[in-house]
Parts: sequence; C-alpha cells; structure tokens
Amino acid sequence: MATRKLTNYVRTYRKRLGFSQDEVAYLLDCKSGAKISRYEHYRREPTLRTALAYEAIFQTPVRELFAGVYQLVEQKTLKRIRRLSEKLNSSDPPHPRHLRRRRQVEAALLSRLIDLDRKSTRLNSSHLVSSY
Repeated sequence: MATRKLTNYVRTYRKRLGFSQDEVAYLLDCKSGAKISRYEHYRREPTLRTALAYEAIFQTPVRELFAGVYQLVEQKTLKRIRRLSEKLNSSDPPHPRHLRRRRQVEAALLSRLIDLDRKSTRLNSSHLVSSY
C-alpha cells in the first residue's frame, strides 16, 4: 500500500535551509511572507512559475516539493490512461488510426504500471529492512 504524502514539503525545505518566509517571499518576488504561508499550508496553489522558482531555490524537483499533489495527479492520470485504453479498445471494428493510438496508449500504460510496480517493490523491501 502506498504511503500518502503531505500535500507539499515547502515549509520543510525552507526550514532546512534556515530561510524565513519573508526571505523566500523576496526570492519569489512576493510582497510578504504571508503568501508563502498560504503556499506552505496549501491554502493557495502556486503558479507554475512559482513552483519552478521553489525548485530553483531548494534544488529539489517540483514533484518532490509538492509530493502529495503529484501523487493525486499521477493517480488520476493513470485512471484516465486506463479509460482511454478501454475506449480505444471498444471501437468496433477498430479504425486503423485507433489501432496505432491504442498501441501507443497501451505502451505508455504498461511502462507506467511497470514503474509503479518497481517503486512499490522498493518501498516494501525498504520497509522490511527498516523494520528490523
């Protein structure tokens, strides 16, 4: 079972580097630390530019800084990939263009499922090692 991530880890990284909210606000070209607080508590969703600026400041990928958001987006996207694959498979008889797209979608889905399986296996094996 996958561990549920926090929505974001912006506060954790800010504190780790010893920055105040006002200092991060300055780096993000914001007027005050109040906006940073809203980002940290996810009462405000950062723009793409802000998320990328966080990545530059903390030298950490956006998907790690906003791990919980990424996890939800990933789950929803995988469901949609599966639905698209089913939709392409249900056309009767399949149009040649659909066959090509269906193969591409299925290859992408298979690749993602393999990645998730590997990730899950690593998490389970690291959990077993750390529990001793």
